[in-house]
Amino acid sequence: MPDAASARAMVETLGDAAEFYKLGLGLLGTGEYFDLIEWLHERDKRVFADLKFFDVPETVRAATRQMNRHGVEFITVHGNDAILEAAVSEARDVGVLAVTALTSLDASDMAALGFHCEIEDLVLARARRALELGCAGVISSGLEVARLRKEMGEEGSGFLIVTPGVRPGVNRLSGDDQKRITQLDEAFCRGADYVVVGRPITRAENPAAAAFAMQDEISALFKPRQ
Repeated sequence: MPDAASARAMVETLGDAAEFYKLGLGLLGTGEYFDLIEWLHERDKRVFADLKFFDVPETVRAATRQMNRHGVEFITVHGNDAILEAAVSEARDVGVLAVTALTSLDASDMAALGFHCEIEDLVLARARRALELGCAGVISSGLEVARLRKEMGEEGSGFLIVTPGVRPGVNRLSGDDQKRITQLDEAFCRGADYVVVGRPITRAENPAAAAFAMQDEISALFKPRQ
């Protein structure tokens, strides 16, 4: 959403079709970020603050300490062990999700950044470290979720995997910057706990209908077999 007013309008449009909202960097500069969190709470909505903290450990520690006061369920943190450890050390009322590899990056992008390894291997290594350091979970493309679940085994059974880059079918949207995408059913069947869906809903002709359709698809996936 380009501004807080547009965000509020979308929430009102969606109504009961959505109850959990991710607030990212795009809204931070509006000056209404924390007001919007409060506004969502007043409407019994859950909030995930996706600000991707990445700084020296003491700064991340201080930022995490501040986020405890705002009633958000998750924050995202980038970085090495020291940065993740700093966030976890101050997390009281918020879960720390470690970012593994952005879904907007593919193999060539990662190579350009100096990572000369398979993305799956990098994601798994970062997830293992996040688990050991006490993070609540990770952000991971749906392409890596099955391997994460398999190789982390019972030790990672309570470890959350949040999957962005979820798209309807296998088609990218116009102007889409996501590269490592998965379908809704794929993400959950491979082991994701949450999915992050933005443009397939917000750009739909009828956003509420699009969101309800996804809810129905999710419900069908988890419906007990007769």
